[in-house]
Order: sequence, then C-alpha cells, then structure tokens
Amino acid sequence: MTTETETIILPDSESMALKAREWLIERCREAILARGQCIVALSGGSTPKRLYELLAELPVNAIDWSKVVLLWGDERDVGEEHPDSNFRMVRLALLDRLQGVSPKFFPIPCGKMTASQAADDYEKTLRRLAVDGNLKIDVVFLGLGDDAHTASLFPETSALTVKDRWVVANEVPKLKTTRITLTEPIINNAHHVAFLVCGDNKRWALDKIQGSERDPNLYPSQLVRPAGKLWWFLDRAAANQ
Repeated sequence: MTTETETIILPDSESMALKAREWLIERCREAILARGQCIVALSGGSTPKRLYELLAELPVNAIDWSKVVLLWGDERDVGEEHPDSNFRMVRLALLDRLQGVSPKFFPIPCGKMTASQAADDYEKTLRRLAVDGNLKIDVVFLGLGDDAHTASLFPETSALTVKDRWVVANEVPKLKTTRITLTEPIINNAHHVAFLVCGDNKRWALDKIQGSERDPNLYPSQLVRPAGKLWWFLDRAAANQ
C-alpha cells in the first residue's frame, strides 16, 4: 500500500506553525461534520508548542472545542506538574488559555503509577474511545528527533516491533529512562498524520527517513505509513531550501 503524502515547506518556524493551525482547523471541521467529533493526538516539543499557543489565540468559534478530544502521543515518566511533562506544556500553552468551552482531554497518567501501569491504563482509555474495537484518530501530530525517532519510538528499542498494543512503556537505554508512547499500529490507523519539523539539525533525519535505505530499527520514523494521509510541515532550514 502506498501512503498518500503531501509536503508543505514554509520560510520559518512561525509561518509553519500558522500554516499548521490553519490546516488543523480544516481537519477538525471535516471530522466533526463527518463523524461528530475530532480526535487529535498531540506531540511534545517546542515546534508544536507554538502551534498550541496559536490555537489558544483563535476566536472562540474557530474550532468547536466541545467536539474535540485530545490525546497524547507520548509522555515522559514524570508527574503532570513536572517541567518535562508534555501534558503540562499543552496545559500552559493551550488548555489554560482557551476561552469558552474546553475540549475533552485524556493525558497519560504518569507520575501516579509505574510507567508500565500508566501504559496499560492509557491503553484502556483508548479502547473506551474505540468504535467496535477500532480507533481511528483523526489527526496525529508527530515531531522528528535528530536521531530519526518520533513520539517515544527511539532507535533500537522494543516498542518498534509491537503490533498487538496501542500504548506501551518503552525503555530508552541511551536516555536512561522509560517513556510511554503510542505504537505504530495506532499511529498508522489515523486519518491524518502530520510531522512538524524545524531546523537544519533535522536534515540528516529527514534524509534517512525519505531516502532509499529502509531500516525502521535505526530510523523509527520510517514506520509511519498511515492508512490515511501523511503530511510533512517543514521550515526551509529543515528542508534544506
């Protein structure tokens, strides 16, 4: 199966975040019209943070937040108030700043239990959102590490080969930590997957992902081949243009 792919290159990170905001508004409206809600899995990192800040600045009626469900693509094994928490970042950038109705949101319950227990708990949360056992997330946002990892799917880690789970605790020896992450099957079941990539330090990873050599164990972002559409939002520095 060939994945439909579109690449959008913007001059800088700010214009890319603005374009991604415009794109997300369209995807939310389409999903709500077609299915009554829009389920969005969020990414951590500085690039999506700016997108979330821009979303908080929208007029109240730009997105019907009452029909939006927010999930997290991955999380560090820390509490919700820890500076490294992806949930905390989204709360400060977006949730605390929204005027009017807020979306439903389901953070990964890190800090309240072990990483393995948190993954099991989040799996149950996603299963409850599924229809007839199938969860098709409308939009999955992903970042790209300079080692070609995405979400918390790091090179040469056990989560890369998981096919029977949607969420796992993934030990990352090089970081001396364990992360909780969505897995390849649930990411690739999405209607839309969007990478947000900025900076010339990402060129190597982009070259590896989009090149002819295929080795997802070394370049995990190669695993991302959604049944829906794959989008690349790049700034000019990342795209080497």
